[in-house]
Amino acid sequence: MNDWAPIAKEYDPLKAGSIDGTDEEPHDRAIWRAMLARYVPNKGVTGDPHLTLFVARLNLQTTEEKLKEVFSRYGDIRKIRLVRDLVTGFSKGYAFIEYKEERALLKAHRDANRLVIDQHEIFVDFELERTLKGWIPRRLGGGFGGKKESGQLRFGGRDRPFRKPINLPNMKNDFYGEGSAEKRNWSREGTRDWRTRDRDHERSRDKRWPERERSWAWGESERERDSKEERSRGRERKDRER
Repeated sequence: MNDWAPIAKEYDPLKAGSIDGTDEEPHDRAIWRAMLARYVPNKGVTGDPHLTLFVARLNLQTTEEKLKEVFSRYGDIRKIRLVRDLVTGFSKGYAFIEYKEERALLKAHRDANRLVIDQHEIFVDFELERTLKGWIPRRLGGGFGGKKESGQLRFGGRDRPFRKPINLPNMKNDFYGEGSAEKRNWSREGTRDWRTRDRDHERSRDKRWPERERSWAWGESERERDSKEERSRGRERKDRER
């Protein structure tokens, strides 16, 4: 956990396919393709990779002139390479921009990300093909892109950094071992206490029932006796009147 970082320092397709970099098995076939790929960066690409920006999610109608107009405000540009289809010549929606100074590169990396160009919100990051060890492009199952709908998200980049793994304390053995035994003993003792309490309550209730019956019987006899006395008194009054 001490050397953990949200941005990947070395590209690993298996880790890139995991939200926190802890997966041990690939969860989609593209990761298998990336793990089996033997990719070598394009040797025909020239320029300084440490002064180059990767610009993606471009409008297919955006041209080199438009990119130069936007990104030249951050510093002097040495070269712009808009990637196009070899057959049709149409834009593929991403480009590489090389600056003359590192200061301009850092400023563009900080301020140009999520900038809207031709009604499209662009994505800006450093070039990774020649700077990140083990890099595998998206077309071979790697990269840091991917759509949520396809289930092939990649993590460890600027757009989707790794989430910090949950560092749980070493309580697993105690919880499922001795701790559970203690918990079971406690629960058994608790149930035993409740049972004894219920039995004691029932016994005391049984003892109280005869007393209540006797009290009820005594109450009925008292009422009968009172009524008899009142009747006798009434007879005595009648006899006196006569």
